[in-house]
Amino acid sequence: MRKVLIANRGEIAVRVVHACAEAGLASVAVYADPDADAPHVLLADEAYALEGTSPAETYLDGEEILAIARRCGADAVHPGYGFLSENAGFARSVVEAGLTWIGPSPETIALLGDKVAAREIARRAGAPLVPGSDGPVESPEDARAFAEEHGLPVIVKAAHGGGGRGMRVVRELEHVEDAFLSAAREAQSAFGRDECFVERFLDRPRHVEAQVVADAHGGVVVLGTRDCSLQRRHQKLVEEAPAPFLTDDQRERIAQAAEGIFREAGYVGVGTAEFLVAQDGLISFLEVNTRLQVEHPVTEEVYGVDLVRAQLAIAAGGPVPVAGTPPVRGHALEFRINAEDPGRGFLPSGGTVEAVDAPTGPGVRVDSGIRSGTRVATTFDSLLLKLVVSAPTREQALLRARTALRELRVVGVATTIPFHRAVLEAPAFAGGDGLGVWTTWIEEEFADRLVPDEHYARADEPGRTRFTVDVDGRRVSIGIPDALAAALSAGPAAGGAPWPAAPADDGAVAAPFAGTLVSWLVAAGDTVEQGQDVAVLEAMKTETRVPAPRAGRVGELLAAPGDSVDADQVLARLG
Repeated sequence: MRKVLIANRGEIAVRVVHACAEAGLASVAVYADPDADAPHVLLADEAYALEGTSPAETYLDGEEILAIARRCGADAVHPGYGFLSENAGFARSVVEAGLTWIGPSPETIALLGDKVAAREIARRAGAPLVPGSDGPVESPEDARAFAEEHGLPVIVKAAHGGGGRGMRVVRELEHVEDAFLSAAREAQSAFGRDECFVERFLDRPRHVEAQVVADAHGGVVVLGTRDCSLQRRHQKLVEEAPAPFLTDDQRERIAQAAEGIFREAGYVGVGTAEFLVAQDGLISFLEVNTRLQVEHPVTEEVYGVDLVRAQLAIAAGGPVPVAGTPPVRGHALEFRINAEDPGRGFLPSGGTVEAVDAPTGPGVRVDSGIRSGTRVATTFDSLLLKLVVSAPTREQALLRARTALRELRVVGVATTIPFHRAVLEAPAFAGGDGLGVWTTWIEEEFADRLVPDEHYARADEPGRTRFTVDVDGRRVSIGIPDALAAALSAGPAAGGAPWPAAPADDGAVAAPFAGTLVSWLVAAGDTVEQGQDVAVLEAMKTETRVPAPRAGRVGELLAAPGDSVDADQVLARLG
């Protein structure tokens, strides 16, 4: 390998740029219009525009990414995580184009990306499992039938993809069909496939995973465990390694199951086996992520292994870079700093980052995809940066994390920093007698303790205007900020009337953030109660329901499913 195209954005693209530089490889960035001035674009050796604003027309456009790879002479592709990282078809296209795919083989991705097939591999490997459907469930009615047969709660999960997308926990029978349809919609949006399966859900479980590195020569090494139980809407917010408060027997069972699954699948590359650990200690296999995980830095800190460099080495045909599992070097915590307002239900927050103050000191690492001036669009994932803190013990790491989070400041968009500061004061998480949190603990026990970020003033998301010009007879497309385009044309950058602002009366059903209207849950003329869900919006790859501001009769629906909507745009009015 000589030149690596990074088919991603944000902090993971920056991470791969750094790893390529250390390995003596050239790096190539690609970018959507909102990311034109992002750090990964500025840091890579080369950068190419994808000319679009949505995931589908940019980072999910495999044909365009491969065209850029051919154009720039890249001989390898690193997918990062999310987007096309677990897309077997794209991986196959990369290989067929004669390029090196930095990840497991397309066949392995397809095999383990099918969660039903992955369950069968786990069963053959002797991994513990809970009851689940034999394959993708064909209809909402079939999902309900499974729940009636096996009992509640159940979880509906996308059969393809990962990252918590397309997952719904259902505790009441009458909600199964709606949850199935919602999960299928989100799976289609995130992964391009809507198949879902159903399995029994372990109530209040911990989320524990094992990091695995495997090569083409039969070497398989399990680099310990991570706990990722602090989640909201199945999206992780805090991770740590090694997973605390497990018995030696539990650690051994998880490690053996992870190694067995990877050997059974013939896995080559870096990946993760995920498990649920019930309150009574029962362990159940969850899924395999056939890619690098967002939380990989905590494993790097406690085991001293650069996992991205390991990916590069294994893709080049080399062996696992360590012989056996190294000894643990203390404890590490990772805090995901997302563009979300925890006090408003973790609503996505777009805008421009005005300033970033990063903490410093021993054991402090910041993996960032932003800088002052970075534009944050709700079109993409909400992750801005990751704060990683390590120390000799968990107790010392928690103390160090409190100091680092006090120093960390991001100005211009609402972030999850207030949540992280608050959770470090919660005895359920930071107490020394055990881990009292589970995968839905935030929603069930902690969310009402969070207050809105009153220092954040929401602003319209800046966009870009694209022009086509001739340069020496060659057609070139350029994009400039809307504000500059407006100044150059002495008028509005984009024609047309603006969206109507929310009126002063309390009958306006307004979008709480910029995003896409997924569906209406009511029709014009329906009578609704205050707080009743009336619409579903999607932003940053997460669905959010919009409640009625008061009781009333629904008037004209002012937006249709599939429409892009602005923050505060009026979707309907109540009479």
